[in-house]
Amino acid sequence: MPNIPTAGSPRPVRLDDKTKSVMGRAIAREQALSRLLMTYIVTGLIFMLLPGTFLGVWNLIKISSREAAESISPAWIQAHGHAQLFGWVGTFILGIGFYSIPKLRKLRPFTLWSAWLTWALWVIGVTVRWFSNIYPWHWRIALPLSATFELAAFLIFFQAVASHRPSRGSPKPLEPWIFVVIAATLGLLAALMLNFGASFQVALNAASPAFPHLFDQRYLMVSTWGFIVPMVWGFSARWLPVFLGLRPLRNSILILALGFNILGVILGLLEHFFAGGILLLAGAATVVAAIRFFEPTVKPAKTINIHRSFPVFIRIAYGWLLIAAVLGIWAALAGVAPGIWGASRHALTVGFIAAMIFCVGQRILPSFCGMRVLWSPKLMFIMLILLMSGCTLRVASEILAYQDYAKWAWSVLPVSALIELAAVALFAANLIVTFARPPVVVTSALTMTLE
Repeated sequence: MPNIPTAGSPRPVRLDDKTKSVMGRAIAREQALSRLLMTYIVTGLIFMLLPGTFLGVWNLIKISSREAAESISPAWIQAHGHAQLFGWVGTFILGIGFYSIPKLRKLRPFTLWSAWLTWALWVIGVTVRWFSNIYPWHWRIALPLSATFELAAFLIFFQAVASHRPSRGSPKPLEPWIFVVIAATLGLLAALMLNFGASFQVALNAASPAFPHLFDQRYLMVSTWGFIVPMVWGFSARWLPVFLGLRPLRNSILILALGFNILGVILGLLEHFFAGGILLLAGAATVVAAIRFFEPTVKPAKTINIHRSFPVFIRIAYGWLLIAAVLGIWAALAGVAPGIWGASRHALTVGFIAAMIFCVGQRILPSFCGMRVLWSPKLMFIMLILLMSGCTLRVASEILAYQDYAKWAWSVLPVSALIELAAVALFAANLIVTFARPPVVVTSALTMTLE
């Protein structure tokens, strides 16, 4: 007898050929986007570990053994910083941008070749920049060439994700967090243009590939506070109220925080570091109030498949943001204070930026990359403890050692670096093993729905 559906039993859904074709293309594109994002993330992890963190540890060990901050070539220090800010964080942001921004804005799909071309140009640019600083072979050609590749990669990215119109209907008004992300994207453009101009200037007139100290200080302010910090704020405003169970976002205060931050960066670029530092602190404090990190929550935090300490470390990271801003004001008042300036930058780049990537990255990247589950939540907790411990030791000992407050602090600096190296290695291992494991939603199960 034929099977007769009974009352209440699910009816099989029969799809016509056109619907099957549309769903098949959607699944294929999602798989392609996941592979693209995983490529960007793994590339960023390689930059983080080798040209970035490992070189930074080596530099710090040499500085500590000689007990002199100026004992290492500025070009080597700048190679480490560029690999971390652009090779690691920049590659992550470009990959996440290609994957998420068109979806969040419901834009028409971009051509995937543009994302792969961006990846190739960006990787070549950052790699050539690192080699031109470390091995000054034909650096007068390599340095401006690397800046050209990086700027070209960004322009392709910007055209791909920002020039498409919504896929259907009239465009919706932009949400406030999108304005913050747009401002951060323009900050990246400003940083790349500064890098482009300075690279040609140095190649034509300087004796080494290192940027001059004062220009490098202004350039780093644009690269960090002008680009990465507001980018983290924008995606924090988009995701963290849901992830942490926070009260509704204060949108007008978020825009006010962005305004403070932009003015602070402009003043810093004009070498008004004290006034700029005051505004950066005002922006950091205002964004904390806008996202309501330290107010009572209204829902439990979403910590499925990650460690339950996730909300705690998010709040600690924003605490480091405030510390970084305060240290920046202290450094501006102190004048020549390499230890305080360095501590401020480290509190920002490791205490805030790296901690946010460690937290949010392990929350969203596994699901973005093919609906995977983080390999080890326990390892996530261990690496965050190591990162925060290393950052605390580094910030404190850098002030004490570089400012000649305590000679014993020189011996603490390499210890802090090795602890942070262990943290980033565990972070990379956790994500790579996660990507190597099969996804929760198996592709064959999805394709079965089309049959």
